[in-house]
Amino acid sequence: MEETSQEHRPSPPVRILLAEDQAMVREALAALLGLEPDIEVVAQVARGDEVLPAVRAHAVDVALLDIEMPGLTGIEAAARLHAEFPALKVVVLTTFGRPGYLRSAMEAGADAFLVKDAPAAQLAVAVRKVLAGERVIDPTLAAAALAGGANPLTDREREVLRAAADGATNAELAAALHLSRGTVRNYLSTAIQKLAVRNRAEAVRTARDKGWL
Repeated sequence: MEETSQEHRPSPPVRILLAEDQAMVREALAALLGLEPDIEVVAQVARGDEVLPAVRAHAVDVALLDIEMPGLTGIEAAARLHAEFPALKVVVLTTFGRPGYLRSAMEAGADAFLVKDAPAAQLAVAVRKVLAGERVIDPTLAAAALAGGANPLTDREREVLRAAADGATNAELAAALHLSRGTVRNYLSTAIQKLAVRNRAEAVRTARDKGWL
């Protein structure tokens, strides 16, 4: 009996969406990832609010999202992707090793969390691992997140602190957030106490440094 052999067909490349607001960084990452034989960058965007439309327009396997982008943060974009495309793999990249960012990214449904200065080969390995069902986290950031503890701020306290970051008065905050002045004052006071700082400016700075805003 004669044996028949099937021609081996290589797997199609992994299709990547790259979201990064700095053009030089985005183009460098795209070029480096493009050198990998099994990876293809099929879409690039510069804003967080462009992520979802790009994913809808392209058959994307993995989204690589920078944290700090205009429109939406990478974490906000990750949460929206997870809700609409639960099978899509999401890798969050950051320049800032803030432990709170890691916790927020994981809660948003990210599959990997890496620093941007990691070698491109390491990023490519992370892409392959998340596609295989693994979760990939920068070990230094993981240790810092464990040491830093959980975010003590409620969603409302975070919202008020974010709004207060530009120096708005309590009256302006109340109008913008549709709250009473007394409620705004209470949220700010509670946040200041929880963060063990002296004033709202220090509360904003501390919460940002820890990645809690």
